[in-house]
Amino acid sequence: MADIVYLTAEGIQKLEQELAELKGPARIALSKRLKAAIEQGDLSENADYSKAKEDQSFLEGRIQGIEAMLKNYVVIDDQNNFHEVVEIGATVTIQEGSADPETYFLVGPAEADPAHGRISFESPIGSALLNHKIGETVKVAAPGGDLLFHILEIK
Repeated sequence: MADIVYLTAEGIQKLEQELAELKGPARIALSKRLKAAIEQGDLSENADYSKAKEDQSFLEGRIQGIEAMLKNYVVIDDQNNFHEVVEIGATVTIQEGSADPETYFLVGPAEADPAHGRISFESPIGSALLNHKIGETVKVAAPGGDLLFHILEIK
């Protein structure tokens, strides 16, 4: 059985749109590239053909990956604005020492984007924060040494 994928409603919609693009326009464009490369003749030394086949493999792999995610997902409820502890779907504000507070939304790995405030619950910080409450300090193992984060707010 495939692993469960945690997605927000927005993430599901984005994956569905990407899947439609890949299965439609992207496949059609790639098919045209392959046809043109095949028409060039000798395929054994045809760089265009080799590149198109490589791109086709990547495209089909991505389609399979998205289809697998969309068959086995759990929706992250980002509308629930009350969390007693940090959990998937919570927005948590943390502070390391005297640094500025940082706010993160805990999502599944497929939607993680730390630069935009979305961290995976499987990441070192995300997993360390899980099941902790406001006011608690959590230790995160980092390559440069342990970091301590104080939980300021959970939404």
